[in-house]
Amino acid sequence: MGIKGLQGFVARVCPDACRMVDLKEMAEKHRIDHPDVTPTIVVDAMSCVRRWYTPESWVCGGQWREYLTVLEDFIETFKAAGIELVFYFDGVVEEKKRDEWIKRRQQNNKEIANLFQFIKTHRKQPGRGMFVLPSALPTFTRFALKSLGQKTVCTLQEADFEVAAYALQHNCMGILGQDSDYLIYNTSPYFSIEKLCLDKLVTVMYSREDLCRALGLNMMHLPLFACLLGNDVVPENLLEGFWHKCLVICPSRNKSYNRRTSIILAVANYISKIQCLYSSLKHLEDMLPLGSDKTLLYRGMESYLLPGQQSPWIPPDARNVKMFSGQEETAMCRDKEIFQLAKEHHIQSENYAIFNILSNGVLECSNSLEDDCDTEIPGQALIYRPARQHIYSVLLESEGDGACPMVKEWFVYCGNPLQQPDLIQPVQPSIPGGTPNLKTLWFAKGPDVEKQRYSTFLSCFHLQDSMEELQALEAPVAAFCCLLTYLMLQLVQVDSRAVHLGAVLVRGLTTLLMANSACGFPFRMDDLMPWKVFDGKLFQEKYQKSHRSCSLEELLEGNESLYTPFQNLKSLICKVCAVKKRTIQSRPRGNGFTTGTHRRELNPMFQQSHRSSFISPYHNQMRGNLWRNPQPQGRRYRSGHPDQRRRFHVPPW
Repeated sequence: MGIKGLQGFVARVCPDACRMVDLKEMAEKHRIDHPDVTPTIVVDAMSCVRRWYTPESWVCGGQWREYLTVLEDFIETFKAAGIELVFYFDGVVEEKKRDEWIKRRQQNNKEIANLFQFIKTHRKQPGRGMFVLPSALPTFTRFALKSLGQKTVCTLQEADFEVAAYALQHNCMGILGQDSDYLIYNTSPYFSIEKLCLDKLVTVMYSREDLCRALGLNMMHLPLFACLLGNDVVPENLLEGFWHKCLVICPSRNKSYNRRTSIILAVANYISKIQCLYSSLKHLEDMLPLGSDKTLLYRGMESYLLPGQQSPWIPPDARNVKMFSGQEETAMCRDKEIFQLAKEHHIQSENYAIFNILSNGVLECSNSLEDDCDTEIPGQALIYRPARQHIYSVLLESEGDGACPMVKEWFVYCGNPLQQPDLIQPVQPSIPGGTPNLKTLWFAKGPDVEKQRYSTFLSCFHLQDSMEELQALEAPVAAFCCLLTYLMLQLVQVDSRAVHLGAVLVRGLTTLLMANSACGFPFRMDDLMPWKVFDGKLFQEKYQKSHRSCSLEELLEGNESLYTPFQNLKSLICKVCAVKKRTIQSRPRGNGFTTGTHRRELNPMFQQSHRSSFISPYHNQMRGNLWRNPQPQGRRYRSGHPDQRRRFHVPPW
């Protein structure tokens, strides 16, 4: 997450440390210097998603096919220059950075509230200045890049450390991102994604060496420099007194500098005058108000040491190497074979959320574009919680009669102050004969097992009785039909703003990903991607038309070939709702923030009443399991699932 103000400081005060470079020229030089190595750039993907998302519409859930095209163009541009890319995504939130994660989520909540206020006032999407990432964009970006043939890594710890370590270990040409921590790590050159001109492949390169020269430091000083300015490990509020002392010793000579710039220069001056010894670090620890945790400064410095590196500030025998060898002993999953395979597939971006649950029983979900003032639709975190409880049960059931351990959820939703995690009890899904063993779901073969995987998946969404009809559909259609039907069974009213609903739908796809990963991949992961089933701009348009009571012909744009599949899917969803005793009602809401429709003469085809029987125009195209994963043995927990009989409203078909 970086050091506050450092990158701006470098641009203003140390211009020699940030210079424009031509990546094609650097790649050619890298080939000459390292003839046996393909020029490779490691991409900190979480720093880049905001830059990558350029489609026109972003507020209604995302234009996913357009976004996929943007990613393809990005990859092809580097490929044409002979540069390979390796993409890294954050796979965990480390507990030492939990407070910072919460602070950012709360700030995002304020931004989203302002966004909804703008929409309600102006009835249009705001400008890019209020841009908020479409819900779940980083999650689906990971799978998009993988589907495009790119090496994609999901980390076991904070991504910046693993990015810097990979770049150093593989002698990479550089790192592409936007995080000032890359100025501190002693690794490959650091390139700016914000300054990247993709057409010309030029960007700004930040130089650690030139930064050190400007500050009178050397490379081994940089980790201490970062800690004494405040970072993700050492909070700034502990450093105010120290900064004051530094400013007294070295007051700013330039009155135009702001306070942060003066602090950076004064801290650098202080560090340049002390010896690079462990005893100097101990003196600093005694001097700072670190409270009961006197190792805070030490741990902060160690976090910048990559494998094989040493520091004069830290004795070699005192290093706590950042590895995960002891993780198995504390994991919720005790089956070593399953745990190891789950870990491998997590790293390879081949499942979603499973390893986090199996390793430490913690799951996070960031902000979604949800309107906290709209009381008609609960937050997606609450909507999909019953499904997640079943997924947790599939993953964590034991062979005996013991209760499943609870899962800690850090999910952002209205009314959750994020002061502590929600403790969620797994709930066994309703499956005749009980939940199948995980080793059966993940490792066994044959048609009976394929059927078990599919039925277990459906049971997580209370749809196991509709298995035959759903299997008759194309896989992406079947999956999205599961999601829509589940929403009909959960929501009290479905007529709020399409912005909120778009976020709920896309977050629902991530729940499908989790269930699919847990149940041994009855669907290909590619069939659950938003670009197969959802477009935010189109969703907004159809939503508004349906609430203006437009005809079915207009909704389907006069395409007669869509009529039968549309009515069949509608019939299937309504049938399930009727069985579950959910009453569907239409309640037009009126105009939203899109305007203008052109009505057509009705075709007699569209005047037919919808059929009550299900006629499938599709054939089953499930082609086995793409991305195979394993997971843990669990404990059986029995709990009833009350039949909550509700009436809910949907826009008119």
